[in-house]
Amino acid sequence: MVARSFQRIAVYCGSSNAVAQRYMAAARQTGKLLAQSSITLVYGGGRVGLMGAVADAALEAGGAVVGVIPQKLMALEKGHSGLTERFIVDGMHARKSMMAQLSDGFIALPGGWGTLEELFEVATQTQLNYFMKPFGLLNVDGYYDRLLDFLDHAAAEGFVRPQQASMMQVATEPDALIDKLARVAIPEISSSSL
Repeated sequence: MVARSFQRIAVYCGSSNAVAQRYMAAARQTGKLLAQSSITLVYGGGRVGLMGAVADAALEAGGAVVGVIPQKLMALEKGHSGLTERFIVDGMHARKSMMAQLSDGFIALPGGWGTLEELFEVATQTQLNYFMKPFGLLNVDGYYDRLLDFLDHAAAEGFVRPQQASMMQVATEPDALIDKLARVAIPEISSSSL
C-alpha cells in the first residue's frame, strides 16, 4: 500500500487546565510536529487545556491552525483569537461535521466525554465508509489503556469485527501515530462485514 499524505489532521483533546503537565507536553509536541510536517491542525477552536496547548505549539512553530468552535463555547473554552482561520458554528454537531469535512485524518489526545464522542463518531463514519479517513489514539503514559482493553473485550464478544478493530491506530509518540495513520488500510464495507 502506498502511504497517504496529509494536508490537514483534526486533533481531538481535552479543554481542562486541571491535568498533568505530561498531557500538556504531549499536546505541544503534537502541535509542533504537525507544523514542522506542513500539516494544518484542525481542532476545536479553544485556547485552554490541551486544545490551547496544541494550537499554540503549532502556531509558534509556524504552522497553520484552523479552529471550529460553537458560539456557546466561545466563552467557556475561551475561543482562540490568534488562529490562521476560525469558524464559529451553531452547535456541537456542526463543529464535528465541519472538522470531519476539513480533515484527512484524526488524532485523539487525552480528553474526556467530548474527545471520546468525537473519536467514536469518526470511527463509526469510517467503519461505514461514509469517509475513508484514518483515526487513532495518542496513548500518553497509558491514558487509553483501559479503553483499549474494553475495545478488545468488545471485539472478543463479537460487537467489533476484527477488520474494524484494526482500523484504530495507537501509538505513544505523535510521529509514530502519524506514520501509522499514513499506512493503515481501511476496509471497504460489504454485507458480509456488517
